[in-house]
Amino acid sequence: MSRARTADLSLSAATLAAVGAAGAFAYGALVERNRYAVRREVLPILPAGSRPLAVLHLSDIHMAPWQTDKQEWIRGLAGLEPDLIVNTGDNLGHVDAYDAVEYALEPFRDVPGVFVHGSNDYIAPKFKSPLTYFGGPSRAGAKPVALDNERLTGFFESLGWLDLDNTARALEVKGNRLELFGVNDAHRDWDHLERIPGALDDLRENVGWQDEDGPAPFTIGLTHAPYQRVLNSFVTNGAELIFAGHTHGGQVCVPGYGALVTNCDIPRKQVAGLSTWTHAFKTAQLEVSAGIGTSIYAPFRFACAPEAVLVTLTPPNMG
Repeated sequence: MSRARTADLSLSAATLAAVGAAGAFAYGALVERNRYAVRREVLPILPAGSRPLAVLHLSDIHMAPWQTDKQEWIRGLAGLEPDLIVNTGDNLGHVDAYDAVEYALEPFRDVPGVFVHGSNDYIAPKFKSPLTYFGGPSRAGAKPVALDNERLTGFFESLGWLDLDNTARALEVKGNRLELFGVNDAHRDWDHLERIPGALDDLRENVGWQDEDGPAPFTIGLTHAPYQRVLNSFVTNGAELIFAGHTHGGQVCVPGYGALVTNCDIPRKQVAGLSTWTHAFKTAQLEVSAGIGTSIYAPFRFACAPEAVLVTLTPPNMG
């Protein structure tokens, strides 16, 4: 084959690769990141005699004020009629997103809920090269812009949701006795796992239902970032079900291979979806959401559509 012919073939291959890459980027930026979906799971793990419980898991909304389609889609999730809302953080994606978040979540007022925060509930996102994620979990940049976390937390509490950042709370929903605990964002080392045992002891000593007839309590843990140290601690402290976010499901996945990065130390195969986590001969169900949004500086998803998750909890003998 002549050198000219070889050069032509190489140029054609390079052109096709460039066109393919441009097409994939356009699809990820314009189509897939807006292809919102509800993933549904059924877990038969409630104590015998319990009533089914529909839990709506919201995570990583990363709201910007102009994202009106996202706002309307989230509002529409109220039509699922959840019994409990679980929010695992990173709701804000812009310094002016407070009104947008409040508008999107207002339909869930008076629906019982719990939440923990992610770092983007405290500090605004900043541009960083996506290539930095291949070097390990991302780190905060210099001089972060503070967000109004007090306003966000106050709004959540006005909805009737309980703050689980580094603490434990009790909640009764449809006759189900729930022990709930959580930590602040482990990705920024804001988790205080040492507080959880004491918080659970205080809860169990004061909740009152141990003196009444009814189903056994069911224990749920919340974390924004599913670092292994957090998951291990949660299992040790009796969590039967753990909710987490942060990973965006990898955000960019390769079909047949999966996520390229996790942005924490969770195994890639558990970067999103339902799995189990075992530590010291104890096991919990682990539900990691791929999240609803992305950073405004990386508005792209591939083979990893945005999602909310509806987890229906039932006793094991139903059906």
